[in-house]
Amino acid sequence: MTFTKIPVRQNIESISPYVSGKPIEEVQRELGLETIVKLASNENPFGYSPLAKEAMLNEMEQTSFYPEGMAPALAEKLARNLNINKDHIILGNGSDEVIRLLTRTYIQQNDEVIMADVTFPRYETNVLIDGGTPVKIPLTNGVHDLQGMYEAITEKTRMIFVCNPNNPTGTIVQKEKLRSFIEKVPKHILLIVDEAYYEYVDDAEYLETLPLLNMHSNLVILRTFSKIYGLAALRIGYGLMDASIIQELVKVKEPFNTNRLAQAAAFASLDDHPFVENCVRKNEEGRRYLENELSKMGLTFFPSHANFLMVKLNQPGKDIFEKLLIQGVIIRSGHLLGYENTIRVTIGTPLENERFIASLQHIIKKTPGDDQSK
Repeated sequence: MTFTKIPVRQNIESISPYVSGKPIEEVQRELGLETIVKLASNENPFGYSPLAKEAMLNEMEQTSFYPEGMAPALAEKLARNLNINKDHIILGNGSDEVIRLLTRTYIQQNDEVIMADVTFPRYETNVLIDGGTPVKIPLTNGVHDLQGMYEAITEKTRMIFVCNPNNPTGTIVQKEKLRSFIEKVPKHILLIVDEAYYEYVDDAEYLETLPLLNMHSNLVILRTFSKIYGLAALRIGYGLMDASIIQELVKVKEPFNTNRLAQAAAFASLDDHPFVENCVRKNEEGRRYLENELSKMGLTFFPSHANFLMVKLNQPGKDIFEKLLIQGVIIRSGHLLGYENTIRVTIGTPLENERFIASLQHIIKKTPGDDQSK
């Protein structure tokens, strides 16, 4: 039978599929390894709250029924915790979906969207899918160049993304610089601040954006339950924004975009403050350990305020990725993230961190040249 290629939309042809971190099961099948350490996808190595597990088990009795489309109970609880009106909250199938809803609703052919280069790749992908033009402004030492982004605004600009902390560098934007940027961006341009790693940040220079929400109707804040709350598999995140924006997003939202188990687990997780505090503390301890050990090896890294580190090398990150993979350690190669000579490693448990360091030391010793940081 002769195959006839069915034409796709022109703006889809240039898009490459998203390459996620290799799953543990895939590596076990490919390499025949029994013990695998996955430090590739910025997941929470300490799992999720026991309260979430109990809530999911109870909710399983309702599996045959569709969930409530707007997750009102969860929205109300979030509203109480954040001290905002629930009409300013929209739940999504991960915060990724909220990004998709925003571009689907507001981006038309050839509209421009400003973002950093390098940052979370789903901004660019969704803009391209909806016919927009990404305008990428290079990072400065791994940090968003807000002045450069402001200067890139034209009459075609419809949207700006600021990832804070930034993925994959883990850096944050200085408080007053971001505040000034939010105030300067014209009100007809959506300004989306992605705070997926918000709960991990403990720095006086980090801007609390939530109090600015009522003053700036074009401001959108994205957060998620995938990281600190450990609910990555359930795919649930949320956006905080003016109610008028949400009214438009609902028009293109899937009717039942967040499932019952996800809603129940997220609802219960909000009550487990000790779990979150423990994860933050352990992440900080793990970060300090990795920074110290990497420094001993002559390696440098971007200053991270999240649950991962981007490590600089003097060789392709893909080479290190492949060598670590053979040893059963999964990380992310920088060539997939925009920095060729880097790797990004999730901060794991103490044992996972130690295994990563031991494996990396073994590789570095076999690599010609002592200074890997150049």
